[in-house]
Amino acid sequence: LRASNLRGCNIPGATERLIATLFADDTTTFLRKDDSYADLMQILDTWCAASGAKFNKDKTEIIPIGLPEYRSEFLHTRKPTPDSEPIPDHIHIAKDGEAIRILGAWHGNDVNETQIWTPTIDKVEAALTRWELRKPTMAGRKHIVQMVVGGMTQYKAKVQGMPKQIEDALAKRVRKFMWADKTQAPVNTQTLHAPVSRGGL
Repeated sequence: LRASNLRGCNIPGATERLIATLFADDTTTFLRKDDSYADLMQILDTWCAASGAKFNKDKTEIIPIGLPEYRSEFLHTRKPTPDSEPIPDHIHIAKDGEAIRILGAWHGNDVNETQIWTPTIDKVEAALTRWELRKPTMAGRKHIVQMVVGGMTQYKAKVQGMPKQIEDALAKRVRKFMWADKTQAPVNTQTLHAPVSRGGL
């Protein structure tokens, strides 16, 4: 790809153009509007033939980049430029508001960041509800929070960012779990978060 005629994207301050990122079996390519999608597929076919790998073209998805008018035109004509060959019909082109998952993070145009977190919040809620049935001790609840809430959100928060609304919802759910649904917490959150030597967990 980097030795091809595909131009990719030029990033200010970067010494090389951005054309592809690869991780395990995931490949993300970046094309300018005048780059040829057919050329990209030909390069990938050649690479697969040489390496013995198989590229799943049916799972290919495209996120248009540019002004809203350009994205809308691309979506409806399936052409990055008026003179381009149309993108094949079986290739999915994401519309505005639609998120595409890339290595655990969700990307797209005008994506609702809070909505992206809804499945994670639902999983956290379901897991904490199951653990509550076992009537854990305070020390147990601490470890469950670290394992469930931390484990299910840490990577996503790192790569995606966490909206304040989601942060507040998780904090509220953790307080509720820690105090076993008591209507009033015996100590405040700051004390709970403090070191053991200062009365925290």
